[in-house]
Amino acid sequence: MSNIASTPATSRLILTIGLCFLVALMEGLDLQAAGIAAVGIAQAFSLDKMQMGWIFSAGILGLLPGALVGGMLADRYGRKRILLGSVVLFGLFSIATALAWSFPSLVFARLMTGVGLGAALPNLIALTSEAAGPRFRGTAVSLMYCGVPIGAALAAALGFSGLAQAWQTVFWVGGVVPLLLVPLLMRWLPESQAFTHQQTASPAPLRALLAPGTASSTLLLWLCYFFTLLVVYMLINWLPMLLVDQGFSGSQAAGVMFALQIGAAVGTLVLGALMDKLSPMRMSLLIYSGMLASLLALGSADSLSMMLLSGFVAGLFATGGQSVLYALAPLFYRTEIRATGVGTAVAIGRLGAMSGPLLAGKMLALGTGTVGVMAASAPGIVLAGVAVFWLMNRQKQASTAIDAS
Repeated sequence: MSNIASTPATSRLILTIGLCFLVALMEGLDLQAAGIAAVGIAQAFSLDKMQMGWIFSAGILGLLPGALVGGMLADRYGRKRILLGSVVLFGLFSIATALAWSFPSLVFARLMTGVGLGAALPNLIALTSEAAGPRFRGTAVSLMYCGVPIGAALAAALGFSGLAQAWQTVFWVGGVVPLLLVPLLMRWLPESQAFTHQQTASPAPLRALLAPGTASSTLLLWLCYFFTLLVVYMLINWLPMLLVDQGFSGSQAAGVMFALQIGAAVGTLVLGALMDKLSPMRMSLLIYSGMLASLLALGSADSLSMMLLSGFVAGLFATGGQSVLYALAPLFYRTEIRATGVGTAVAIGRLGAMSGPLLAGKMLALGTGTVGVMAASAPGIVLAGVAVFWLMNRQKQASTAIDAS
């Protein structure tokens, strides 16, 4: 009888992971698209580096309100409905980027694309984690989230394969494919049963995240999201330029970024699976000592083979560690505030994402070089590691108490 009962739940989980993976794939491609098309955009519109910086920043800036508002709306109107709206939004504005006619229209298109991408992520996490349940949440969220680095790797592959010689190509792909996914999501993506069962209750306000029972977990999540994403986006934005400054060619730098994204996909799967097996101490030590070691290697590697390996390991631990955070956050919030809690943590992470490139730029302006850039992020990594250990230990104690009862 239990096997029969579990079959619909298993089918629902497979459908949810599969469809959310496809959205995550397009999210990853779109996040990387501006970097891949940067040279073509600069030439087509005669833009200087400051103007290109605005285009990059507009996309990241849009992620913040998107994540915050997308999570809050999902707790009120449903995860599936808001996810559909966000996919339509980033699909349309990716196409608008390809059709842009001026610098202001480019900036606006990237800003609105970022809003759509930001709103999608907390709903992907909430849908997947609620379909999986507490036992398989880490693995399920990691399987879904590995679509993001794979999508980014596809964008990098489009860049160095020559298939995206016209800068608009990557934006057309990043716009048309998500819009084609919308009918599939409408027909096949199940709404979260956890949300459906509590939808008659009025959603809790944002301040519920800082209520006595959840405040410490919320603040610790914000801390580790901020510093982990600071490192991830510092690498994504500055690593190609740092590599060229170290004497590597543009195509070699693209190869290292491709290795980083493949490492990210592997790390997302491996660390997500280990999350359900290793002790909190071992898990946090593994992720953040691996992150520190890979940053040190990136700062000191002097050959292409060593740089490729260092990039792979950096992706494995930095983005892989980020996926563990995405699996961790839903565990600390009840259903009626879960998407809000995850969305807020993602939004705080986006502040870290904006701070990382600024920190790297400041360190380079001071003449510290690549090693100085990597060293500047070390204290934040240590803080994030301590916070993750504390959170995982608390969650394990809570799970043990539930099992004992």
